[in-house]
Amino acid sequence: MNMKIISYNVNGIRAAIGKGVIDWLSKENPDVICFQELKATPDQIPVLEFEAIGYKCYFFSAKRKGYSGVAILSKQQPKHIEYGMGIKKYDDEGRFIRADFTDFSVVSVYHPSGTSGDERQDFKMQWLDDFETYVETLRQQGLKLILCGDYNIAHREIDIHDPVRNATNSGFLPEERQWINHFIEKGFIDTFRFCNGDVCDRYSWWSFRFNARKNNKGWRIDYILVDEALKERIISADILNEAVHSDHCPIVLEI
Repeated sequence: MNMKIISYNVNGIRAAIGKGVIDWLSKENPDVICFQELKATPDQIPVLEFEAIGYKCYFFSAKRKGYSGVAILSKQQPKHIEYGMGIKKYDDEGRFIRADFTDFSVVSVYHPSGTSGDERQDFKMQWLDDFETYVETLRQQGLKLILCGDYNIAHREIDIHDPVRNATNSGFLPEERQWINHFIEKGFIDTFRFCNGDVCDRYSWWSFRFNARKNNKGWRIDYILVDEALKERIISADILNEAVHSDHCPIVLEI
């Protein structure tokens, strides 16, 4: 049976709901949707509205109000939900949730941004190392992972509208690009590139400033990375640019 999986940084779930994300979700009708950057606690989210269109809802919010947070909504009941990575400083920020199904696991992950200064950039780089270690531990346990989320890194020059002027900006730093390249090479598939090759000018995030989205001055920083063990099951992957509930747009995978 085919399965449609969407990843979407909504930049505030309540704001996205106000812009019609529930109606959009009902029409798009994925089997699983991974949200990032909820900026809300579960009691602030109209769970019943998501349940009314057929989803079982699992939210992992940050301890800080109005910040970060991830979720997985699924039509099928997962075998298990894992909230967080067991590392307090990351789990307090609500950055990782995992749903285990029969023969693979879906993760919704929100990687930190380093744009606010050196301290958060250092935090981001430490997170990347710890995330990689944690993922390797899960794989050693036999889990086949589908890692959905906002990675806050544009991998290649074709993933960003202006690679030259952004070369010293967080999100396109050499050490960040080296990390994601290394991470993928350890046994993951960037599903969008796998299905679409080196197509240019396809982005998943645009600044709210300077009419960036209208002019398509964007970055591709949202990914669905799939364990190579699932390679033969990939049917299609795309970026859903027409959805405008956020400064990001959704990305989709069909397996």
